[in-house]
Amino acid sequence: MPGLIRGVARTAVIAGTATAVSNNVSRRQAARWSSQQEPQYAEPQYAAAAPAAPQQGDKIQMLKELGELKASGVLTDAEFEAQKAKILAG
Repeated sequence: MPGLIRGVARTAVIAGTATAVSNNVSRRQAARWSSQQEPQYAEPQYAAAAPAAPQQGDKIQMLKELGELKASGVLTDAEFEAQKAKILAG
């Protein structure tokens, strides 16, 4: 029994040491990589133009497609009405 406990203790020490060394190496590599990266300058972000309201013909086409989705059972009545309201409002 004492040999078994000694073996378990030795394994625990080895595993703990290996974990500590691995963590130190990982931290050192991460620090080295972050210092090697050149600063990346962000280009100014411009607000995207709001999408143009759909043309009348586009709205009709979208409503037709919406009706087909409802007829095929993909959309519920509530989903259909919500999407229709968005299309007509836009």
